[in-house]
Amino acid sequence: MNKRIRIILAAGLLLVALPFALIANGGGEVPLKGSGEIIVLHTNDFHGHPIKFFHYPSPDVGGLPAIATLVEDIRDEHPNVLLLDAGDLNTGRPESNFFDTTPDIIGYNYIGYDALTLGNHEFDKPLAILEKQQRLANFPFISANISYADGTPVVEPYIIKTFDDIRVGIFGLTTAETPTVTSPNITGSLLFEDEVEAAKRIVAELEPKVDIIIAVGHLGLYDDNTLGSRRVVSMVDGIDLFIDGHSHTNLSEAVWVNETPIVQAWQWGLHVGKATITVDNGKLSAFDWEALPVNLKEVSEDADGNNIYTYIGEEYTEDPYLLAALIPYKNQVEVELGEIIGNSTAFFNQSEVRITETALGNLVSDAMLWETERLEVDFAIQNGGGIRADLPEGSIKKKLIYEILPFDNTVITVEMTGVEVQEMFDFFPTIPRGKGGFPQVSKGVEFTVDFTSGETRDISINGEPIDPGRTYKVATNSFLATGGDKYVMMTNGYQYDTSRFQRDTLIDYIQHLGGSITPKVEGRITVIE
Repeated sequence: MNKRIRIILAAGLLLVALPFALIANGGGEVPLKGSGEIIVLHTNDFHGHPIKFFHYPSPDVGGLPAIATLVEDIRDEHPNVLLLDAGDLNTGRPESNFFDTTPDIIGYNYIGYDALTLGNHEFDKPLAILEKQQRLANFPFISANISYADGTPVVEPYIIKTFDDIRVGIFGLTTAETPTVTSPNITGSLLFEDEVEAAKRIVAELEPKVDIIIAVGHLGLYDDNTLGSRRVVSMVDGIDLFIDGHSHTNLSEAVWVNETPIVQAWQWGLHVGKATITVDNGKLSAFDWEALPVNLKEVSEDADGNNIYTYIGEEYTEDPYLLAALIPYKNQVEVELGEIIGNSTAFFNQSEVRITETALGNLVSDAMLWETERLEVDFAIQNGGGIRADLPEGSIKKKLIYEILPFDNTVITVEMTGVEVQEMFDFFPTIPRGKGGFPQVSKGVEFTVDFTSGETRDISINGEPIDPGRTYKVATNSFLATGGDKYVMMTNGYQYDTSRFQRDTLIDYIQHLGGSITPKVEGRITVIE
């Protein structure tokens, strides 16, 4: 196939890619009843990861230059390729955050995305930023269930693409919980229609026009049919494929509900989903799906203890043109990290975060609690092993916060039963002394961990003992939320990923405190050994 013409305007760091396919909103009067094969590539929850990054234990994973090569390879093999994103392009690494996601959109333009569904994190910043992003994008943002107060849609509800003699309708859905997890100053004037009702309405509108209907929803994939994409598919007929996001689900195979496959491609561009759709006389006759790793690696050691990295699947070289357009953003971040964000009146010691309460652990935990206040979180917990550097007295540069919290952990809220919370506190004395799982907790939590008797006692959460009959909402980092450091009791309940990196939260919290911080140890944790 002919390759797209690429123009990089180095002075402005802007890139224009000529469209390789026409997009028609509402085009096509009747289904074409065609036959053939369509490849649907998809991502979700990209969260500002435009350039390759370290994802434990693998260096140099993901990144749009590698994804560009992956997509181009598939387009060279298949004439009919559709490329979609299920939302949450915003809120991630500094290479993206510092520039309102401009590098990511440049990359999406270059690769040739066909559409992106609005995720809840598209509303992290004022609507003017979202409008600017739409103007920069060479592809449409879509969602069928968001409107202004007067009923005007915020974005187009769907697009229609034609491949040979097959018409495909693609519509977007955004989680209706968006107003409760974003600032009311941004979403307060918007209306979010129930996802099922919106899907029924749009499917009825599309069915007379197209052969195949694809829903691209930022809803989440959960364990039953009462939530997220499973709820929609179980209650709405006529959807041939549901591409999902929001829950950051790492699938190895499609999930089928009422003969409709639901797929999701993990997060951060670590996977690209690849669905192969076979159409016979305008009907879906065969379906296959796989998750393609983007330069993920297995790690082993040689005889000298050096790490050996083996690619999982294919190795994708980085597209040199796109890489050249994105590297200046990375370089500018290095300059930005020299910014002074505040001042410390005294030394915050990191050396004891694995054995006892520390002022630095309190600061990190309190920052997570502050970040999730609007979500009515009860308390926050951090593993000591996730805190990796001291915070000296004097001026605080952003770069120092990135050294204190070097991992790409986001702030997540986890719903836990009182029994599970008790189980977590009972787990503390079993952690070997000096190991990274030792907890640091937010204000409002007090307990005694007795390593001699193997028990945790005198537990108080906001002045009350643990109630085994209630549900608690706990803020933590994404490492612990997935069962890291053996915190498996956290993995059972509903989780919400704010997609705010811990380090960005800590930076904002220090500035919220007026920029001046003083170390305090307040008797949150008493250790007996």
